[in-house]
Formats: sequence, C-alpha cells, structure tokens
Amino acid sequence: MTIDALMNRIDGVRETGNGKYVARCPAHDDRTPSLAIRECDDGRVLIHCFAGCDVEDVVSTIGLTFADLMPTSATDCRYEGSQRRRSRLRISANDALVAMDHNALIVAVIGSDIIEHRDLDEAAWALLAKAVERIGTARDACCPARYKS
Repeated sequence: MTIDALMNRIDGVRETGNGKYVARCPAHDDRTPSLAIRECDDGRVLIHCFAGCDVEDVVSTIGLTFADLMPTSATDCRYEGSQRRRSRLRISANDALVAMDHNALIVAVIGSDIIEHRDLDEAAWALLAKAVERIGTARDACCPARYKS
C-alpha cells in the first residue's frame, strides 16, 4: 500500500514535511490532527496517534491491517531453532527502540499505579498486557535463542 492510498481513507490530512503528514485519527473523535503519518525510504508507512490509539485500532477503523502498512518486498531474518527464515517485516533499530521506549513507559506508569495501590480498570490491565507482549515480541525478534526454554 502506498501512503497516498492510506491518506485517501482519512480526513484532515496536512503535509508537515517531506513524506510526513498529520491527520485526524479515525479511531477516535478527533477534532484536531493527532495522527502522525510518515513514509519511510523502504516503503513502510508509519503512523502514530498522539492521543494514544493503537496502530491496529487506527488501521482496522479504515478497513486495513497492520500488514497493509508494510511493503511486500521488505524482509528480515528471524530464527526458528538454528534455521533462518525470511519474513516480510523489517524495522530499523531506531524505530524498534522508539516503540519499546513507549511501551516501557506504559509499563512504568501502570506499575507505579500498582505500587501506589490504585485500582486499575480493565482498559489499563489490557494496555499493560499489550505493552508487555510487544516488549517480549521485540526481545524475541532480537535474541530469540537466548530466551527460549
């Protein structure tokens, strides 16, 4: 999918720089642009909602999947046992660290609430579980043999 095809499905698109845009997020009642959109040199389309919507929620709202944001030619190497296999997704170390930083912050904030004995609602527990899952997925992609039992 091209960035143009994505932008045709959302409202309030405005260019902020070369290959960078903001728009109203379709996953929530957005009156001012909170969705950042960027096309990478390798064809990936990155999106981030500053109001906190998950990428999966944003793309599903407009009838797409996360895979639609990735070029079909992108590859990376993952390990299964001692065998290398190819998969479609390749993410830069910088992008992975930025994503993990965000997820680590979620864990820290919710962990602080737990330590302070604040009641967590179901949404907070779900957000914590998703952040932990994403951190584990990134860890396994980087060092799969190290953490396998």
